[in-house]
Parts: sequence; structure tokens; C-alpha cells
Amino acid sequence: MGAAWDLPDFDDHEGVHLFRDKASGLTAVIAIHSTALGPGAGGTRFWHYQHRTEAITDALRLSRGMSYKNAMAGLPMGGAKGVILADAAKTKTPAMLEAFGRAVDSLGGRYVTAEDVGISEVDMTAIARGTKHVSGLPVGDGHAGGDPGPFTAYGIYLGVKAAVQQGLGKSDMKGIHVAIQGVGSVGGGLAHYLARDGARLTLADVNQDRARALANELGGEAVEADAIIGVRADVFSPNALGAILNEYSIPLLKAGIVAGGANNQLATPADAERLHGRGILYAPDYVINAGGIINVALEYLGQGDRDEVNGRIEQIPDRLRAIWADSAASNRPAADVADAMAQKLIGRA
Repeated sequence: MGAAWDLPDFDDHEGVHLFRDKASGLTAVIAIHSTALGPGAGGTRFWHYQHRTEAITDALRLSRGMSYKNAMAGLPMGGAKGVILADAAKTKTPAMLEAFGRAVDSLGGRYVTAEDVGISEVDMTAIARGTKHVSGLPVGDGHAGGDPGPFTAYGIYLGVKAAVQQGLGKSDMKGIHVAIQGVGSVGGGLAHYLARDGARLTLADVNQDRARALANELGGEAVEADAIIGVRADVFSPNALGAILNEYSIPLLKAGIVAGGANNQLATPADAERLHGRGILYAPDYVINAGGIINVALEYLGQGDRDEVNGRIEQIPDRLRAIWADSAASNRPAADVADAMAQKLIGRA
């Protein structure tokens, strides 16, 4: 592997830090994209990668996304991301997590960590033994903080409704067909919201039993994970891992709207134009999925309670509408419009 700044996703990151703690087995990377608006905030991902370079690339992409997400959400936070490299068995111990906390602490507050894929509230408690620069810890009722998943799901639900109103002219979800890829904490929460509103659901997950069980519970249909993107629906909602929208998958889409919570949904910048060229209404991922970071950021900053969190999340539809209006007026892809807005906010226009 060459230097990190030679990787395609290096975007003038302020820092890319590699950590190894032999005693606990920790191997980790923390990428800090920007601290222009405040300390870099973003979750820690626990994942098994075939090659270590993939973990660094993930951290680079995700940290840049967090810069944009926090800026567009109006938070006084920059963008950063942590990745803990899991072995094939995904071995995770309290000692490893505490060692990661010490790694976070060594950055002197320039990175504030929280939950992401593969990390739980219990894990965050272990990480917090090594650093105070952590959020997403268990909290009492009514307080900001805790598991960000339900807050992310709420924001995506509001964004999907806004997209349906924008793209289909419908003010309610009754009878709207939504194909959801990934039904974990976020996608599953979204499915419950939509089912309550009378939407028609088609669900898929790498854990097929989970998708089938949720479909049975909500009166929807389950399909194989690799079939969901080709389902004829009103909305395709990706809520699993990133880079799902690319030159091969975009031609398969049979939905006029893409609105979901997965990070880094576009595999390359050219894929924004591919969606736009097909006339597909796209909700930029880091705008629609900001609910979780709004929750944990307000916890860390000590600013407000659950009502304040929800009030800020409920501003997501207006941000999406502003992006779509600019996209329509300028004939630019929504993703490009959002990037330009975020870059201006962090001083990189």
C-alpha cells in the first residue's frame, strides 16, 4: 500500500491515524476530514475487511461524509470516522474496545466517537473507559443520546415522505410501494414507520430470516438480498452498506425515488449523474440519515433533550426540498448540489 494521501478517496484530510495495540489485538484507523466547524464527530465501525487498505478507504470516505452530514445538519462539529479492523471471526473484547478509547483520547478531543456498524451501546461503555470523547452512551428517558439507530430511522422516514410528496405529489404513504434493502436497526425502524402509514413493503437483508420475519410481522413481502434493487416500486431505500449505486446497479432500478440511510450510496461521483440522467429523485444520504448524529452530537454538547433532538431531525425534509429545488433549477444532480452546499459550509467551496 502507498501513502494514504495517494488513495483516490483522500480529500485533504487533516489526519489519518493508524493504531495497533498488540496486547488487546486492536488494529484501527481514525480519519479526520475537517475540524473547521468543531471537533470531528463520527461513529466507529467494527468490520472485517479482506485487505487493510479497504479499511482506510472506508474511513476516508465515511469521514468526508461526516463533515458534510454535520455541516448540513447545522451542528458545530467537524467530520471524522473510526474503523476497528475485525478478524474473520469478528472477535471483539472489552480490552480491545478500551484500547480503542485510548487511541481516541490520544487525539486530544479532535475526534468524538459514537456507534456505527458492529458497535453497540455496551461497546460504547467499554470505549468510554479509555476516553471522555465519546457519545451514544446509555441515557435516561427523555435525554439526548443512547442508540442513534432509532433517530436515524425517524429522519429517513420523514425524508422518504418528503421524497414521495416531491416526486409523486402524494401527501401520505398509503399504498406507496417501498423496497427496503437492509432491515437492521435503521431499515427495520423505517419499515415499522412506513407500515404504520399503510405503505406496501418489500424487504431484503443479508440475514434472510430477519427479512422474512419482519415481512410477516408487517404484512410485507421478502425477497433475496440481490433481488431487491430490481423490484418495481415507488421508492428504493438502501439501508445497508455503501457503494450500492453504481454503473451496473443504477440501470436495474425500477423505482423513481432513491431515499435511504446507507452511507456513501454512490460508488463514484459519476453515479450522481447516472441517477439524474434517468430522472430518479435522489435524497443525498448524508442529509436524510443525519438523525443519529444529531442525537449523539447534542448529547456530547449537552444541548437539549429528546424534544430538541426530534425538532432538529424534523428539519431534514426542508433541507432536502432546498436541494431538490436547486437541482431542478440548475439541472444538476441532487448529490452534486448537496456536496457544493456542504463544501461551502466547511470552507472548501
